[in-house]
Amino acid sequence: MNQENSDTQTKASETDHPGSIAVSEEDLRAARKEKKPLYKRPVFIAVAALLLIFGLIIGVRYYLHAISHESTDDAFIDGHIIQISPKVSGYVVKLHITDNQHVNAGDLLLEIDPRDYEVRLEQTRANLQAANARHIASQINVKLINVTSGASVVQASAGVEQARSNVQTTRAQVEAARGRLVQAQMQVKTAEANSEQAIAQVAAAEAEAIRARADVPRYEQLYQKDEVSRQQLDTSVASARSANANLEAARKRVAAALAQVADAQAGEQSAAEILRQAESQVGESQAKVGEARGQLAGANARPHQLAASKSQVDVASAEVEQAKAAVRQAELDLSYAKIYATESGRITKRTVEVGEFLQPGNALFSIVPDNLWATANFKETQLTEMKPGQLVKITVDAYPGKVFRGHVDSIQRGSGAVFSLLPPENATGNYVKVVQRVPVKIVFDDPPDPRYTLGPGMSVEPEVTVRER
Repeated sequence: MNQENSDTQTKASETDHPGSIAVSEEDLRAARKEKKPLYKRPVFIAVAALLLIFGLIIGVRYYLHAISHESTDDAFIDGHIIQISPKVSGYVVKLHITDNQHVNAGDLLLEIDPRDYEVRLEQTRANLQAANARHIASQINVKLINVTSGASVVQASAGVEQARSNVQTTRAQVEAARGRLVQAQMQVKTAEANSEQAIAQVAAAEAEAIRARADVPRYEQLYQKDEVSRQQLDTSVASARSANANLEAARKRVAAALAQVADAQAGEQSAAEILRQAESQVGESQAKVGEARGQLAGANARPHQLAASKSQVDVASAEVEQAKAAVRQAELDLSYAKIYATESGRITKRTVEVGEFLQPGNALFSIVPDNLWATANFKETQLTEMKPGQLVKITVDAYPGKVFRGHVDSIQRGSGAVFSLLPPENATGNYVKVVQRVPVKIVFDDPPDPRYTLGPGMSVEPEVTVRER
């Protein structure tokens, strides 16, 4: 039946295509005998063998690569972002940077008006000079007290002894003055007695002179009457003259006695004045004794004064140190008026302008240092053979054709979830185990290439060689 259908189709084909070459039934049979299945052909077998070998090679290479490398797409470029803030307040007078500018460590970035801080520095330097002067003066005072303390004690002791000797001397002078006063008083009394005696003698002499003068006329009358002799008359006249002379002499003795009384009284007054002066000198000498004792007490107190002076030296030294600290603080404040780059990097997020008034702590801009690394969050099952120092190939999404070289620097002690803001609490009964991810720090080995701008937050895919083949 099949044969008939085939013959019918052959004939129909010949009828439909009259221009075609006629094929005999024998030729068709021969062709059917020569035709083989495709999988039995040698070329197919050779190609399949080559493909199988190539697949095996690729599979083996992939397997070997897979067991010797670990990679993840949960990785980003990381780095320190340094926020720049002023330490002192003031107006911005100069700005030396702009957005995304690269700066080197030590470059001047910004200047604040320094005039207030320059004045404050000069003031603190003047205070330091004054403190140094006080410190030197206190040291000199200590040396002076230390040198003069011993001599002062000796001198004060000698002064006390001299004052005491002066007291004794003045007391002896007082006693002598009192003796002279007593003697003068006795002399006054003697002179007064002599004057009284002289006055009495004057009275007797006057009476005798009156009697003698009265006898002369009587003897003259009697002589004229020849009742007495001339000798008796002459004797009467001589007696009268002698009485007058005695009267005059008595009067002179009275005057002399009165003069002696006056002299004695003057001597008494002088002796009394000398006694008063001597007594006052005793008081002065006693006062000098007290003064000398006070000087001795002061000299004996010199060690305490020395200790006090040394404490003043310590205080002055502390004031000097305080003034030096104030000068250093003023110098620091003045240096803070100029802000320098602490590390090399690029300026980002600049918010400051010239003329703006700054307060300490205000964020002005940030510096992204050139020292960048990659933080890759590997699964904890990928850390079995991962160690610091292993080589890493890093591909950055922004530059797919560029491969950066690096190495594993360190592996964080703890998963990222533990250090999150809300770490998971697995004490509940519905706990489901989840493979944790652990941050791994990967450091770039190649120096920064200015053709490739890298920054924190950019996505990367690191591949760590964990096993050498």
